[in-house]
Amino acid sequence: MKLHYILLLLFIIAACTTGEDGVGDAVTKIENMSADRAVAFNDGDASRIAEHFSENGLLMAPDSETLTGQSAVEGYYQSIFDEYETSLDSYYEEVQVSGDLAYGRGIADVRLVHKTTGDTTYSRSKYLNILQKTDTGEWVTTHDIWNTVK
Repeated sequence: MKLHYILLLLFIIAACTTGEDGVGDAVTKIENMSADRAVAFNDGDASRIAEHFSENGLLMAPDSETLTGQSAVEGYYQSIFDEYETSLDSYYEEVQVSGDLAYGRGIADVRLVHKTTGDTTYSRSKYLNILQKTDTGEWVTTHDIWNTVK
C-alpha cells in the first residue's frame, strides 16, 4: 500500500513539473522576441531585427524573392528604413509550441512615411512566423511570411 502512495506522489510531481509550464514559458519568450522585433522596426534598427532570425532564416515578403540569412534580412529592412520613417503595431493571435519548434500567427499594422515626399502608406498584413529554440534557449525566426489584408 505504501508503494502505491509513493508511486502516486511521484506521478503527481511529474505531472506538475512538465508540460504546460514549459510551453507557457516558451510562448512568453516568443511573444517578447516578437515585441522586440516590433520595437526594432519602430526604431529603424535593421540589425536588431536580423538578430531575431536564425542564421539561415527565410524572409518571404510579398512581391519579393525569398531572402535567406541574417544579412539579407538586415539589408531588406535597412532599405525600408533608408527611405521611410516607420511605425509598426503587431501582435500574435496564436502561438503554438511543440518541443523546440513553434509558430506564431498574427496581424501587423504598418505606417510608412516617405522621408522625401512625406507621402504616407498604411497597410495591414497577416503573417506567420516559424520559430526554433536555439541551444542557448532563445527563440529565433526560421521563416517569416506575410501578405496584405485588403
